[in-house]
Order: sequence, then structure tokens, then C-alpha cells
Amino acid sequence: MTDTDNVSRRRFLQATGGAASAAALAGCIGGDSSGQETTTTSGEGAPDVGENYLRLINSTMTTMDPVRATDTASGRVIQQVFDALMNYPNGEIEIENQIASGYETSDDFKTYTFKLKEGVTFHNGDEVTAKDFVYSWERLAASDKSRRAYFILDSIGVKHEKETVTKDGEEVEQYKPGSMAVTAVDDYTIEMELSKPFHATMEMLAYTSFAAVPEGIVGDVEGYEGKMPHKEFATKNPIGAGPFEFDHWEGNNEAVVTRYDDYHGKKANIEGVHWNIMSDSEAMYTYGTVNQNADMVTGEQLPTSHYNPDKVNVEKTDDLGRKVGTYGETTSGATMDYTGFATINAYYIGFNMEAVPAAVRKAAAYALNQQEAVDKVFKGRGETAYHFTPPSIYPGGAPAYRKHAKNNYPYGYNETQLDKARQVMKDAGYGPDNKASFTFTVYESSSTWPDLGKLLRDKLASAHIDMTIETAPFSTLLKRGRNGNLEAYSLGWLMDWPAPDNFLQLLNPPQTDTSLDAPISYFNWSGTKASKQAKQAWQTIQNNRAPTDKAQQARNEAYVKMEEANWDDMVLLPAYHQMDERFKYKWVDVPKFGGAGTSRQMYNTVKLGKRN
Repeated sequence: MTDTDNVSRRRFLQATGGAASAAALAGCIGGDSSGQETTTTSGEGAPDVGENYLRLINSTMTTMDPVRATDTASGRVIQQVFDALMNYPNGEIEIENQIASGYETSDDFKTYTFKLKEGVTFHNGDEVTAKDFVYSWERLAASDKSRRAYFILDSIGVKHEKETVTKDGEEVEQYKPGSMAVTAVDDYTIEMELSKPFHATMEMLAYTSFAAVPEGIVGDVEGYEGKMPHKEFATKNPIGAGPFEFDHWEGNNEAVVTRYDDYHGKKANIEGVHWNIMSDSEAMYTYGTVNQNADMVTGEQLPTSHYNPDKVNVEKTDDLGRKVGTYGETTSGATMDYTGFATINAYYIGFNMEAVPAAVRKAAAYALNQQEAVDKVFKGRGETAYHFTPPSIYPGGAPAYRKHAKNNYPYGYNETQLDKARQVMKDAGYGPDNKASFTFTVYESSSTWPDLGKLLRDKLASAHIDMTIETAPFSTLLKRGRNGNLEAYSLGWLMDWPAPDNFLQLLNPPQTDTSLDAPISYFNWSGTKASKQAKQAWQTIQNNRAPTDKAQQARNEAYVKMEEANWDDMVLLPAYHQMDERFKYKWVDVPKFGGAGTSRQMYNTVKLGKRN
């Protein structure tokens, strides 16, 4: 679910049947990965590949270019083809070296020196060198094809220069091509200088936007003529250094990658991976679960309309909180291995404070029973949300998250408080003859947000609030949000890096101003004591970016202040944290996934037995 007009800092998920589908790899969460109508593949019959191919389902892809991809569907395939300096092993949030053999940082945490493994080769046979990374990161910052420039220029904050250019008759400042402080010291050494420290530098570098591509492969940045057109690289001939090399991608039909035998890491056990591409959840269910044509399926591919929580048998919960057991029997008579984990995400109802009065926003918070929503609407496929920061990265972890919410959430923990909703409306002058009203907009591909909306609407009716639910195409919802033309809306966020500031940037009041070109959220939060508190707390976070215990403590205190400021004004009503799920057949041996989710898992360690 990509914001095709402006994807800066955005990543969206599609809530299909209660489990949101990962249709984007970082940031906001919402509708279809392309933001456009897509063709549905019927999915009848097994794929025409060898027995030692992992057979999966994917939703609509947009590109194979690591700096352009913002949808999870593309990211799932890109993760197999391209390697970066670092990696999230099996989607866990503890990073490890990938192409890097090691690194050092300066005492002021501004200069990073990376050593590369020697002998790592791209799929075209060329050795990966420091110059390839310099080129790859320049593309990320400067290419007009890049949709993640802020990752390197703003989030990490690599030192660079700006220049003034004229766009649409106006002078604007932008990155000056070639000015980034990233240098190839020698063939296997990279030096990178930041403008100020950033505590999650290494975690960001594990993102596939930072993956290596051959120097000069595309001529879309100054100083490089290019060896092929961008369209060819992005759709027909993407060249990376990952465990699988690209075979082909046929639109809304299929994508295939094959084992790269000269891979520098663990050589793949399987010959390749085949994805059947489809956008309809019913087709996914029929293909993967009914016909057993996929070796494993994710939560969105077994939609809530066909999901039975009584069929989940959790045999154990590991030390990370992952629930492991079985699911079944399915309609095809199979019992599948099950893994469920509340990964690093947050879903919410956003309120434009210029359109929805404070009393109405607070009444909605009193009316919403998050536990009821998780149980009734999402069939237990999630955890209740009271903070925007997910439990596993909240200061102090999940226990601190729950303790703070139980003791301090002002609108009722796992309960509806309609008497207080009515009272806050009465105090604001509303009543039977003076009702408030607002429109709640959800993306039309969602089957669950409308149900949550109805649950909330029926409760608010007794508090003198008329709430209307409307659906809109995903791209339309985003456009209206950016223009300030939404009153209330459903969205969410997935991690760009596993720290609270990645989420809480959405609650930085200046970044919610829809009069700006690229608001990160659509609240228009300003002019209140709480908004000032949030703004000051965000500044504290920005002033303490170093990876030190002292800076971490300052950030932790500021994170909590931002959460509490949001509670005071309720511009973002937390709803739930999605439970990522995997259902696999017995013949598949795959490691469990971590907090970064299944989309960041590589498949070179997967093993396949004989299919039933």
C-alpha cells in the first residue's frame, strides 16, 4: 500500500479479514500495495516449477528496484535478491553483518568505517566493492526513482550539502548530488560521516534500500551513464548479491527467483522460490489453504472470514513472545504448523483536530473498548493498543507498556466508559438536540475497519454523536489526508527501525500540518498545551540521538511524554497491534520470524520435504 504520489516516510498495510496484509515495507499502513485497481488471479492448479521450489503467495508487486520499492509485496522478493551491509536475520530485530565483515565508530558517533567481505559477487559475476555501495547510496539519496531518500539524508542524517533549485516556479532546497559524506577509502573500506549521531544507524543500514547494486548499473544519478534503462533493471534484470538471483516477474501472475550458487553466505537449500501473485483474499485462501498450492501462507492469506480461532492450538510461547503450535483441521483436512507474533506495528484512528472537536475525540476514546475490538472484529488476531509505540520497543518492554497503560490510560483500559463519553459531550454543550457529527474514512480494500467503525458508531450514538462510515480507494484516502480533507481515518505504521522515535515522529506536531507539502500524518495538531508538550519532547529526542545510555534515558522519558500528550488531546486513538501469523505445512522447515515480520525473512535456510 504505497502512497504513489508521496511515499516519504509512509508504509501501509491492508487489513484483510482482520489480519492486516503486509503490503509495504516501512512506515504507514493502509490499503493495496499499488494504490490502484489490480487484476485477480484465480490461482487454480500448482505452479509449474520443480519440486524443490518454495511455493508462496504474493500480492501485487510494483518494482524490483531497492530504492524505489515501498510495498511489502515487492520487498518480499527484493529481500531474496539483494544484500546490504547488515541484515535482520529471519526478521528478528537484532542485526547481524551481511556484506560487512565489521565496522568501527568514532568517539563522537559521527563517523562509521565499514569493512567489506572480500570475494562477494553480484549475480553478473562482478565483485562487490566499496564503490558499489557509494553508488547505491547515491542513488538512494539523489535518483528521481528513489522513494526512500529521507532514510539516508534525514533518518540516519549522512552529512551532505543542499542546493536551491526552481520547481513549478518556486525556489526549493534539495540535496546537492554527489555531496554526501560517503567515501570508498579502498576496495573494501567505506567511510560514512553523519551530521549528528543517530542511535539506530546500523538498524537502518539493514534495510534493503541500502542494498548493494553494481556501480553505474542505471544512469539516474550524476556521473554515471548507466548500463541499462531503469525499467529494464526494475522489472527484467535486477542484479544484486543475495542468495537468489532474479528469474522473471510476470505482472499480476507470478515471480520466480533461483538459487545463486556463488552466494557469499549460506547457500540456499532450495532451488528457488515461486510466488503466485494475486490481490483477492478469497483467491489467496483458495489457492493456498483449500488447494494447498502454497507451502505456507501468512495471516492475510488466510482471511478472518475463513479463520477459526478455536482451531489454533498454542503449544508454547517462546522467550520472545512468539506463539507456536498448530492450526486445523482446515477445509482440506490438513493440520498446519502455526506461529503467531505481535510484530512491531500499530493501528490507529486518526482525528483531524481542525474538523473533530476535542470532546468528540475523547468521547470516541471512552467508547472504544480495544479488547472487544480485538476479540470481536479481529478474532483475537492482535493485541490491544494504548500507546502508539509497540510493546516490544516501548521503554522497558511489554511489561512496562502494559503497566503504564493500566495505571495511566485515561479512557478505560479494556473497557467501554459510555457514561464518561456522554459526560464529556454534555460538558462541551452537546445533547439530544445538539448532536456532533464526523465521518470516519476507511480504505475500501479493508473488510475489518468498517466493522470496527460500526462497533464504535453504535456506541457513540448514545453520546450524541452521529458517526458516518465511508470507504475510499487507498490512494484517494491518502490524497485527501494530505490535503486536510479527512475528519477521521484508519491507518497504521510499521517499523523503519526498531525504536519508538520511528513511530512517534507521527506525533511530532509540525509534521502533522496538512498545509505542508509532505505531512507525515493528518492531525493538524497545534495550539494546545499537549501539542506543545509533544513538540518539546520530540526536540528532546532529536537532541539526544547518540547511542549512549545517557541519551537513551533522555529519549525514553521523552517517548512517554509524547504518548501522554497524545492521550491528553487524543488526535491518534490507538486500536491494536497486529498479530503476524504464519501457517505452514509439515513438509516445510523454516525458522520462526521475529519482530520485523515475515517480509524481512530470507529463504536460503528453508528446507522442503516431500509434499503430501
